[in-house]
Amino acid sequence: MSKTWVVVAESSRAKIFELNKKNTPLKELQGFVHSSSRLHEQEISSDLPGSTHDSHGPGSHKLSTQTSIKQHESMAFAKTIGRHIEKARSSGKFQKLILMSPPAFLGQLRKQLSSETFKRIVSEIDKNLVKHKTNDIQAHLPYHF
Repeated sequence: MSKTWVVVAESSRAKIFELNKKNTPLKELQGFVHSSSRLHEQEISSDLPGSTHDSHGPGSHKLSTQTSIKQHESMAFAKTIGRHIEKARSSGKFQKLILMSPPAFLGQLRKQLSSETFKRIVSEIDKNLVKHKTNDIQAHLPYHF
């Protein structure tokens, strides 16, 4: 049986597991923490330069009105996780991929994956299970994949 990676992620944390056979326990390979996503927006933005009405030159930190600072941090973390998955796929570290994530972050993560990686996704579970124990995560895996 081919190796399956199970990526359990949210906007500030992610865990990557490997599954070699369907009925064997998940093996945690790596954990990621993006502490900036956990901060309140005021804490994140407190280090940015002050804004004035005429500061639009270098050093100006204007985010789109539709993109909050927390959303920006979440997208940056999705990009980090996406790059890691892409590198692992191109290195042959997995043949199948299962994604477990709350819907909003799942959408951000999917945007970071190539069409080649998309072909390897066998299941997507739209739940936030990143704080759960490994056996709880395994219980949410699809029966057939």
